[in-house]
Amino acid sequence: MTLNLKELIHDVPDFPKPGVVFRDITPLLASGPGFAAAIEQLDHLTRDVECSLIIGIESRGFIFGAALAQRRRCGFVPIRKPKKLPRATVRETYALEYGEDALEMHEDALISGQKALIVDDVLATGGTAEAAGRLVGRSRGQVAGFAFLIEIDFLKGRPRLAPHLVASLIHY
Repeated sequence: MTLNLKELIHDVPDFPKPGVVFRDITPLLASGPGFAAAIEQLDHLTRDVECSLIIGIESRGFIFGAALAQRRRCGFVPIRKPKKLPRATVRETYALEYGEDALEMHEDALISGQKALIVDDVLATGGTAEAAGRLVGRSRGQVAGFAFLIEIDFLKGRPRLAPHLVASLIHY
């Protein structure tokens, strides 16, 4: 029997603001078989991606990225919001609909030329993932690809991540 992962994701209308449908993944995470299937399928989708590191974007990217790194027996690096990491960092600022935000990574997290797969829960407009990719490049690493549990297709984030592989399990 194959699990339908979409059935484990609950729609929450008008969150965080009117007109937005939030895709709540906490029921999927709470399902042992569902979570295991999601990691297995992410691994399968990205099996041809050669990398020695998985990079997870704060915060739900940590969940999927760390589990995928453990499955592949490779390293895991967190990309965090500003001022959350204890040592010297590199920072990348990116635009939001109303303002800007930033991501940081330890400046010594990657070895020159090291290939990294960037993982997050949702690909929407692509701004956060694109900024994570720039951080990897600024750290002398190489983006091997991107993997997401969910992709919101109508927001067209995928083209921002070209020419890299973009793998998404569930499409809305």
